[in-house]
Amino acid sequence: MSTSEPMTTDRYQVDGAPVAQVENLSVAFATDAGAVQAVRGISLDVRPGEVLAVVGESGSGKSVTANALLGLLPETATIDGSVIVGAGDDALTVTSASRRQLRAMRGLKAAMVFQEPSTALNPVYTVAWQMAEIYRAHRAELLARGWSKDDFSKKAMRARSIELLEKVGIPDPHERVDYYAHQFSGGQKQRIIIAMALALNPGLIIADEPTTALDVTVQAEILELLRHCRDEFGASIVLITHNMGVVADLADRVAVMFRGEIVEQAPVADLFANPHHEYTRALLGAVPRIGKREKAAFDPTASTQVRQPGELATELATRPIAVEAKDLEVRYEGRFGQPGFLAVHDASFSVHAGEVVGLVGESGSGKTTTARAVAGLTRVTGGSLTVLGAEMHGMKEKEFRPIRQRIGYVFQDPAASFNPLMTIGECIAEPLIVHGHAANAEAARPRVNELLDAVELASTYADRYPHELSGGQRQRASLARGIAINPELLIADEPTSALDVSVQATVLDLFLDLQHEFGFACLFISHDLAVIDEVSHSIVVMYQGTIVEQGVARDVLQAPKHPYTRRLLAALPVPDPAEQAHRREQFAQLPAFTL
Repeated sequence: MSTSEPMTTDRYQVDGAPVAQVENLSVAFATDAGAVQAVRGISLDVRPGEVLAVVGESGSGKSVTANALLGLLPETATIDGSVIVGAGDDALTVTSASRRQLRAMRGLKAAMVFQEPSTALNPVYTVAWQMAEIYRAHRAELLARGWSKDDFSKKAMRARSIELLEKVGIPDPHERVDYYAHQFSGGQKQRIIIAMALALNPGLIIADEPTTALDVTVQAEILELLRHCRDEFGASIVLITHNMGVVADLADRVAVMFRGEIVEQAPVADLFANPHHEYTRALLGAVPRIGKREKAAFDPTASTQVRQPGELATELATRPIAVEAKDLEVRYEGRFGQPGFLAVHDASFSVHAGEVVGLVGESGSGKTTTARAVAGLTRVTGGSLTVLGAEMHGMKEKEFRPIRQRIGYVFQDPAASFNPLMTIGECIAEPLIVHGHAANAEAARPRVNELLDAVELASTYADRYPHELSGGQRQRASLARGIAINPELLIADEPTSALDVSVQATVLDLFLDLQHEFGFACLFISHDLAVIDEVSHSIVVMYQGTIVEQGVARDVLQAPKHPYTRRLLAALPVPDPAEQAHRREQFAQLPAFTL
């Protein structure tokens, strides 16, 4: 094989023989408490050239099904039924294959695009080395297919890697092929993982939550890249996701999973237009959409509890100011003689008492840095930042300590922010103990029970450890810890970004109830404008460290003035295949924005 040989194939026809088949698959895992049934007698197939989306909540069996296709289930798994990858003479029965056969199949017949590229890429090797490893691992199979020894030379593999990086849109691939994983952004790392999946041109690509927690603009680019993989490389794609907007954007057919079973399968247009199963209807109903809460207020059958955050913005502007930034600047000092980095500059905004201000923008826009400055966790280097009446520029930690107990913080990843050696009750009690409201966790237990009840968790959860809770339950516990000291100001940093849509809807409703009950001011950070619309009275849009637009939520979302805001809105996928196709065309026509 020559390094200049085209790496594309003719696009498969959707009506051809399936590239993967699952027949009556059941998977159970052995645990100390007995067998746990994860998948229950499911059957599906993946047709050539199609994108099959497998959707459902965490624990529904999506990822178990995906891992079964590649033979990646652990030894504790008991498998019934069959899984076949490939067609005709090239078909492999995964459930009965040997380790050698599975190793040969992975990469050649089927490949995985993992959810978290940072953990999938090895931090101590360059991208060039890791991509070349794919070819080295399949040397015997490739030689049998007609490759020569020259095709495995360092020069040939490097050329092939550069070509793939160029195809997936990595800028300056000739230079960046020698970079390490930490030198790429999140979206670029995901592109590299896709390039590695395409290296041996497999017929099946399994994409497990490939856009979770990515910015909407980066997400749109990754989805377009996956569409390109299908069209140019002829690959079929199994898309594992809980984002119904992503499904509407990319999928041809949808399989809905619930508690280990497939409850509905249909072409994407049919499923969105006329969902049959109750769970599918609930899943679609939980999707956040811009204007959803406002439309619900005009529904005569809607609950009287429906609130429109945008309606209160004018009244809230008359209240005392909890946070006020004027020409805020945050600069990180350089190390080892390197120049510093200006993360936030010329930022001016305010948060009034009882107001929820949504702070939106892409990764690197300065959202989290601004939030950390407000919380006293990052030093203000210029301008003015007043928090609960205290000027943060030049503030000493000793002086700020009394103010800190008036601020709550909800972190993006509660699994990382909770101490795994402490029970949930001890984690929630920690701010009460630190700020002198309780002598120890035992003394704080009555308050902890009250907080758990407020976030709709049973008091017995206080005796569990963080790993014993689901993602949604941990986020509720994180909310309980954030409001433990009755804060006047709450900072919520991407609190729902990685949650299932139904769990996200529950957490957002819970947040609104808590904010209504306790009346705290809030800086709510998110890259998802639909989520921001659900909770915010006002919106501040950041780009490359500066504020490009701000105003009442309804005004910013319905009549955005700045091109960057319009680009964010256009990139947001909506759960409607026809509308999403139109939005995708609009987004493609928008010019890339730079300051």
